[in-house]
Amino acid sequence: MSIDEALLKRADSKCELCGSSDKLSAYDVPPITIVSLDKSVLVCDTCVGQIEQPETMDANHWRCLNDSMWSAIPAVQVMAWRILNRLKDEGWPNDLLEMLYIEDDVKKWAMADTSIRDVEQPTTDINGAILVAGDAVTLTKDLYIKGANFTAKRGTMIKSISLTDNDYQVEGNINGTRVVLAGRYLKKV
Repeated sequence: MSIDEALLKRADSKCELCGSSDKLSAYDVPPITIVSLDKSVLVCDTCVGQIEQPETMDANHWRCLNDSMWSAIPAVQVMAWRILNRLKDEGWPNDLLEMLYIEDDVKKWAMADTSIRDVEQPTTDINGAILVAGDAVTLTKDLYIKGANFTAKRGTMIKSISLTDNDYQVEGNINGTRVVLAGRYLKKV
């Protein structure tokens, strides 16, 4: 049995992303080393066109991911995660991404998509507020500062932070010492 025949059987002759039964074809989920059933999804022309040309994406078409993201098939989960990530500026995909649970190895595969990896994420605090250079923040928990041998107490204010190359960290001065802190321990003032 060919991969196409196996995909048609697995998907009950419907697009595994949107459920359409028109003009179906196999789509190999990148990165591809060996073409196999486990690394492929059955998609319609509409879905594959928007996947291959992200600038033509119609966000409303992808509301179907609300159902298909729960598929037990890892390749479908990867595609759902990638598409939701591309559309997260729309708002509603963020809610679906927060609900979506995928295994660590599947998420690693999903994140291997270079178009997602290259998108710079804003640095955020514990509440999701975007941090920019020059902001003032406070610590949300006591933190031991390695190398300086002191503990910065919860509520300590750090003025004029700077951003780092890491999207999850900022730099600031505490007690005259320049430190790098994770955004998840900070609250924007």
